[in-house]
Amino acid sequence: MTGDLARRATAEALGTALLLAAVVGSGIMAQRLAGGNVALALLCNTLATGAALTVLILIFAPLSGAHFNPVVSLAFATRRDLSWSDAVLYIAAQVGGGIVGVWAAHLMFDLAALQLSQTIRTGPGQWLSEAVATFGLLLTIFGSLTSAPTSVPYAVGLYITAAYWFTASTSFANPAVTVARSLSDTFAGIAPADTPAFLISQMAGAVAAVAVGGWLWPKSPAAGTQL
Repeated sequence: MTGDLARRATAEALGTALLLAAVVGSGIMAQRLAGGNVALALLCNTLATGAALTVLILIFAPLSGAHFNPVVSLAFATRRDLSWSDAVLYIAAQVGGGIVGVWAAHLMFDLAALQLSQTIRTGPGQWLSEAVATFGLLLTIFGSLTSAPTSVPYAVGLYITAAYWFTASTSFANPAVTVARSLSDTFAGIAPADTPAFLISQMAGAVAAVAVGGWLWPKSPAAGTQL
């Protein structure tokens, strides 16, 4: 592995770890402080996630493109903006980083690092939500890169903030996030048995987005972006 590729993979791992620490950690804090008000807890979780995501994209995009998401890396590989070998390495880094981020969040709040979620998230509405959330996320990236590349961090952060609220699943839209959150029996968790359907739905949304995005914006944007 070259030094440049090692730096890019490390950026993907660190960025995804910090993203999951923000998602899970803010969920734990929100649940503890919200006094049983689930809407308030979700709002706090949402704002922390959207803010952290924007910052992480800003700082890591110059290094790796700041994908932090396997479907983003696969989409760019499909569009020939990222080699398939690099995409595989990115995905491994994202999944591993996400799990470490969850463990870090648990330890910060004096919880057991190793957990399995008991939170049930299943049903056609949830699965459709994940397909829609992922579809919209990738269109946000493709469109922003084409029209205003410097807007990508803000566009993605705002989209995820909104998608927490307009999707029944609270918009995971990310296989690495889904796997990592299955290892957290906290506010942000998802039962491991429910993750395969989420992953399939996310991939379906990504396939649709690559097809539609390629038609709407036929000229492939420069490699290197987002979540």
